[in-house]
Amino acid sequence: MQTNANPVSQSRHAAGGNAAARLFHALERGFDRAFGAVANPLRQLGALAFWLFWVVTVSGIYVYIFFDTSVEGAWRSLAALSREQWFPGGVMRSLHRYASDGFALVLLLHLGREFAYGRYRGFRWFSWLTGMPLIWLALASGVVGYWLVWDELAQFIGIATTEWFGWLPGFGDALVRNFVAPEAVSDRFFSLLMFLHIGISLLLLLGMWVHIQRITGARTQPDASLGWGTFATLLVLSLLQPAQSQAPANLGRVPLVPGLDWFFLFPLPLVDRFSPGDVWFFAAATTLLLCALPWLGRTRREPVAVVDPENCNGCARCFADCPYAAVIMQSRADDRSGDKIAVVVDDLCAGCGICAGACPSSTPFRSIPGLRTGIDMPQLPIGALRSRLQQAIEALTGPIPMVVFGCDRGASVAPLAGAATATLSLPCIGLLPPSFVEYALRSGVAGVMVAGCGEGDCEFRFGTQWTAARLAGTREPHLRGNVDPARVRLALASVGDERSLARELGAFRALIDQRAPAASRSSKAEREGAYG
Repeated sequence: MQTNANPVSQSRHAAGGNAAARLFHALERGFDRAFGAVANPLRQLGALAFWLFWVVTVSGIYVYIFFDTSVEGAWRSLAALSREQWFPGGVMRSLHRYASDGFALVLLLHLGREFAYGRYRGFRWFSWLTGMPLIWLALASGVVGYWLVWDELAQFIGIATTEWFGWLPGFGDALVRNFVAPEAVSDRFFSLLMFLHIGISLLLLLGMWVHIQRITGARTQPDASLGWGTFATLLVLSLLQPAQSQAPANLGRVPLVPGLDWFFLFPLPLVDRFSPGDVWFFAAATTLLLCALPWLGRTRREPVAVVDPENCNGCARCFADCPYAAVIMQSRADDRSGDKIAVVVDDLCAGCGICAGACPSSTPFRSIPGLRTGIDMPQLPIGALRSRLQQAIEALTGPIPMVVFGCDRGASVAPLAGAATATLSLPCIGLLPPSFVEYALRSGVAGVMVAGCGEGDCEFRFGTQWTAARLAGTREPHLRGNVDPARVRLALASVGDERSLARELGAFRALIDQRAPAASRSSKAEREGAYG
């Protein structure tokens, strides 16, 4: 039997039907097999970006100690750093270069992944919009960093950049021509470049901090194995292919287009190929389009959580569990017990229901008519979930009856439905209060399987994590100790992993049959007595 507990919910994982989303899913599954889900870089791109930023910062500080901010000394000081103290000086310079490239790559992958999964609309608009300036800041910091080397590549950067900016109002052709003339390039100019390089990097860090402000418990450090593995890879690359300067800049001649770092310098050849105005138009149009994406097209927003003052006791569990800081605690305006009450910030609510799963009053064992809870989801109230669970269990007729709770954003549980299996799909598995698992077991089913999204793949970040902790008894509300843990199983399966979910259910059913074979072949009433 299949019971869709949320018929109006978006099916499957966040616009997962498009080609880009399918590509990322395939890549993630491949990386899971290669590195394990815990160390999968595609599932930790944001945290990996922070890690790489700090590698760039530490290595950059070392290089800065030996850098000479003068026309004559800039190229020589970096060349000496690579030749005279290749370790650690040359290695730190190479780390600075390759970690910067890695940061740019991770930034682009993060942008592409969020776009592919449609994670830029609704409550996510703030994170998406604040991510746009980070692209420009990273690009500007990289360009200025290459300019500081003052080799032929830096000379090309100076010519291309001044031509590009010369098109803007306030810049003239004469200013552009003189900007790279020998008499215009002074020691003060290199001090200015260094100030810009450091200042833009600090703005980038500030922008990254703002970017995560609406995300509760934002992860800014990757898994240790991933972080140090990435560092080791960069270190090996630095030893095998050290970063070197090109020939020193010579303002007496125009350099040919040298070998470029395409992560940071890709716009500059466009200035040479097209007019500066065309490049500015393309850059501005692309940026504006990306910024406008959250409001383009017509999308239906999930209903937001609703607080019932009569049932909210101010425990703040919903506040602690909300992934997007959409629940705040305020002083009560009525005379009920407790000095706090939960309040939902509509614009931040994802409609996931994790807060309802955290509420202590979200228990099906309450005997009050019309079950109501302290915080609830209009699209799937806790009372309606209890009614559907009761109906689903009543309809079970096969041996070893099971209930499977699934997630709309993970592997579909619909193919598992049958005479002996009732399936209920929720907007997020985090909406499931642990007491519903006990309630199903007491109602006579042999076992309950809770199917969450794969490791690191939860659409709402904490749904699977909080559910696992609640079932394990390490997070409130938790599954009570009198529940037989052998009759409860947590299975993780992302979109497309329906076969693995079916295998997990089959193994679970076989295990229960081994523990109570007589009950599996008895009548329904006898099974209820045996299992319940």
